[in-house]
Amino acid sequence: MPKSKQLGTQLAALDARFRERLKGDLQALETLASQLQAKPETGSNLLTEMRDRLHKLAGSAGTFGYAELGSRCRELEEKARIQMAVDNPDHATMMALCSAIPSLRSLQQSRLTKEPELEPQAKTDAALVDRRHIGLLIQDTALGLQMSHTLTSFGFRISLYKKQPEIAPDTKLDALIVDTSPQGYNMLQSAPFAEREVNAPPLLVISSQDSFISRLQAVRAGARGYFTKPVDLPALESRLERCFNTHQGGPFRVLIVDDDTDLAARYQLVLSNAGMLVDINSEPNLLLEKMHKFSPDVVLMDISMPDYSGPELAQVIRLNDDWLRIPIVYLSAETNAERQMSALLKAGDDFITKPISDSALLTTVYARAQRARMVSEALARDSLTGLLKHADIKEQVEIEIERAKRCEQPMSVVMIDIDHFKKVNDQYGHAVGDSVIRGLSNLLRQRLRKVDRLGRYGGEEFVAVLPNCSTQDAWQILEEIRESFNVLQFPAGQQHFVCSFSAGISGCEAPTWDTRDLLDKADKRLYVAKHAGRNCISGPKNGPQKS
Repeated sequence: MPKSKQLGTQLAALDARFRERLKGDLQALETLASQLQAKPETGSNLLTEMRDRLHKLAGSAGTFGYAELGSRCRELEEKARIQMAVDNPDHATMMALCSAIPSLRSLQQSRLTKEPELEPQAKTDAALVDRRHIGLLIQDTALGLQMSHTLTSFGFRISLYKKQPEIAPDTKLDALIVDTSPQGYNMLQSAPFAEREVNAPPLLVISSQDSFISRLQAVRAGARGYFTKPVDLPALESRLERCFNTHQGGPFRVLIVDDDTDLAARYQLVLSNAGMLVDINSEPNLLLEKMHKFSPDVVLMDISMPDYSGPELAQVIRLNDDWLRIPIVYLSAETNAERQMSALLKAGDDFITKPISDSALLTTVYARAQRARMVSEALARDSLTGLLKHADIKEQVEIEIERAKRCEQPMSVVMIDIDHFKKVNDQYGHAVGDSVIRGLSNLLRQRLRKVDRLGRYGGEEFVAVLPNCSTQDAWQILEEIRESFNVLQFPAGQQHFVCSFSAGISGCEAPTWDTRDLLDKADKRLYVAKHAGRNCISGPKNGPQKS
């Protein structure tokens, strides 16, 4: 069965279950109204239960197609809330509220019939290819050749164009880089850019202008990066990678905290169909255990639940420093702006008013999850390079050592250091030095495998962990990267320069599987390479040498 049809069938089953539940909910409300009419003087508990049931229906009825019923329940809920807030409830108002309850049954038949909303799958990185195809629309021949050469070194496949008509309509590009000089932002107002489709490949703009209006026009054309000349190519490559890696890190994880199990099940179905991992917690007292086990990217929290409020639970979550960055989105039928604001001030990040369409739910959750993951990734990694920090890469070394010993598979540790880096900083400045560090980190990230781990060890030093890789294979991989780094050109004013690096390799492999002090051994071999003249790689079997 096609996935879309399967989703429709599952949603229809949830609708049928809700219709059966609705009969019981309406009957319970009528019973409460009758009891309250009979004994209004002892009705505080009855009124509270009526308010809670009305609130629950106000949130769920619209989602399942009973928009008019949900709206009416919201009105009656507010009336009940007002009576609960005063010391002496008005008898006439109470009786009118009770008399209105039976009329809800007639709205049970006023259901909006529609096909279930079928949301498209969220894009993943499953379709990514090893060599990204980048289009360069650049009239300046020298700049075009330089960028083509450099980006090819980073592992991209490059097509160079001088005019827009040269790009065939059926050309498949993963990104397009456009030099607007000398036309300026007027170029971005032309039809090919002003009429770009939403799913068009990422657009990056190069310009000789650094004005507000030129950047604004780039944004209006859909640009995801803007670079002024002379172009910082490592920064441009970093932006390209950021465009491509939006969906990395596995599916988004969403935890729904709601006592309405039918409504939560519908949300789970819609979000799961979009490729997310969704778990439901209908027992708030188990919330902490669920947070630890599931590790959500986003929490969807109902505000009103038996015994607990959503803001209370949100504050409990915020007591744990590890969960401070997780967005908490309130889901509630609450429409009062003051009460919404009060909830947001108590540890919330966003507020969604029930009922919510499937598409609006998906958009809100996706945007929040994506942003939260980007922030978490940024905080966990080195700010300049985006690589693992010192402590994290050391932890990865230990993890892979244990895995190598357990599986009896080789692994290698590589220590890398940029040659004469102090001279780069002294001669060209620290900003240019940062560009060199970023350039090497980008190149390493491009050329190493997805399973490899890479971190900035400190300053201009890097550590790479290569699972299931012998030291000889590691040497060959690093040698190819060394040669590519040697030809990267870094801008410094009106001139360009090149750099080199040295590396030391240690390994855990048969027959000894010796894992002692792998980092220390790699560091010592790095210094062997340095003393051998730099721009070379030293390993346990091949010593410092160049190809």
